Amino acid sequence: MPATTPLASSEEIRTHLVTRLNDALRRPGMWGGELCIRLILDHLLFVERRQEAWSDEQRALEQRKAWTPTGVKGAFEDFLPADHGYSVASVYAEFAHRQGWLMADRVLDAAEYTSMRDTIDSWAAHDRVWPDVTSAFGPPSVLIGGTNPYYGKTLGYLTEDVSAPMVFFHLWNGTDPGTEPSWPPAHEQPLLLAIRRGDGLFAASFTFTPEGHRRRPRQEEIPERPGS
Repeated sequence: MPATTPLASSEEIRTHLVTRLNDALRRPGMWGGELCIRLILDHLLFVERRQEAWSDEQRALEQRKAWTPTGVKGAFEDFLPADHGYSVASVYAEFAHRQGWLMADRVLDAAEYTSMRDTIDSWAAHDRVWPDVTSAFGPPSVLIGGTNPYYGKTLGYLTEDVSAPMVFFHLWNGTDPGTEPSWPPAHEQPLLLAIRRGDGLFAASFTFTPEGHRRRPRQEEIPERPGS
């Protein structure tokens, strides 16, 4: 009979799940997207004996109209082109940050955060690309989607204060409607479409660049959602 190995401790399991959650948030396409993130959250909250925390979060998302019968993904369909889950993961990153699970690559100090919040609306009045974001605001706290410029991504910025809403820059490098997919894409750098921040109504949390306004899906192009 093979020798038995002691099971991992609850703390080891929690550390493992936090690490996997951060991996899934940064590369959602490689980890199975929104469903995988929700499964990891469910397991992590079970380990912490706080299963009700996600139910509370889901109700808050529903009140903000950031939740649909297809999850967070459906809420983005009115605002951004398909992006393989990079934008969707940003909503879960906000929740992870408030729970103390998100591992930031960089933490903005209060002055940096205030300066960003005060300038992004006027800054976004012009079309921007990925290097413009990092030149203006520095490296992100969380890079969702990897470093390849031929793919879309979302850049998240945060402070140590978990009550301060994260700021997200949603970048896209896809195919225009009605055209055949091509490789490499037409754009050498992903285009900034919108900046999202705040915990009010979902529609009010977006600031669009001119390019973002042009590429925002029209209502008649949005497929009918299940249950609608």
